[in-house]
Amino acid sequence: MIHKSYLVEQKIEKIDKGITLFYGENLGLIDDFKELIRKYNKKSEIIRFNEEEIIKKNVVFFREISSDSLFSEKKVIFIDQASDKILDLIQEVEKIDLKESVYLFSSILEKKSKLRAFFEKSKKYNIVPCYEDNEATLKKIILQSLKDFKGITTENINLIIDNCSFNRTKLKNELDKIKSFFHDKILKTAEIEKLLNIKTNNDFDKLKDAALLGNRTNTNKLLSDTILEAEKNIFYLNSINQRLGKLLEINNNNSNLEKAINDLRPPIFWKDKPNFISQAKVWNQKKINMIMKNTYDVEIKIKSNSSIDKNLLIKKLLVDMCELANAS
Repeated sequence: MIHKSYLVEQKIEKIDKGITLFYGENLGLIDDFKELIRKYNKKSEIIRFNEEEIIKKNVVFFREISSDSLFSEKKVIFIDQASDKILDLIQEVEKIDLKESVYLFSSILEKKSKLRAFFEKSKKYNIVPCYEDNEATLKKIILQSLKDFKGITTENINLIIDNCSFNRTKLKNELDKIKSFFHDKILKTAEIEKLLNIKTNNDFDKLKDAALLGNRTNTNKLLSDTILEAEKNIFYLNSINQRLGKLLEINNNNSNLEKAINDLRPPIFWKDKPNFISQAKVWNQKKINMIMKNTYDVEIKIKSNSSIDKNLLIKKLLVDMCELANAS
């Protein structure tokens, strides 16, 4: 039985019986569901397994799910890293009198996944897809988290959303920083920008965008003007790789460009859309694969050689990216 994630968030007791599978790219949402289940079952004993443990010690697993708890009113079983490998064991569970609630957690499961298909077709068990958040869901989280604060403007909300790249886990980390910093509970835009390093991140984004567009003049100017912080080199690489991954996804989509961009998950932030459309027209699959190999090589060098000039590697990568963008 398939459940919509937002409905389960509102009423976690909808899935308090039998076996439930959570899956999807939104790991922050999956972590939230774990916390909701813990709170709902605060008088229960939580027992955690991962898939590999269960496959190796399935006798222990079957004993746990078919016996009462010695310490609490009931037991709740968490199984992390679930995949198709565990399906045979889940089908065996159907044959016994299940006394406990069992929750499986997985990352992305493709449509051809046997585990996903089993739960989707089941009338007895539950499945909850956890797709990436959109602007509306993140705005709701921000408003709920900062409901006791003054100065919650549209500008401040957009600053926070833009900075977290539609990542719920990062959003919650940023909100924790904001709540700790603003003791008077009055939000100020300039202070939020400083706290979240938004200016530094925006400066690098401008440099990255200029290089991806093949704009030699802007790239050279921004390489001189932008301060690259040594401790953020992996962040810079991840930022480049995320954009290249999105461009590759567009290249692999046969639909028209506008529709393909609208279908992206997580979505492209509205202010970034014009840049992204221009970049998508410049980069084909061959170019993307070539520069992604470069980013991989740079990451290996940064992580394996502590004495190397890491900023120089990042700058050379951006120059190479700019040149490749101009290649025919």
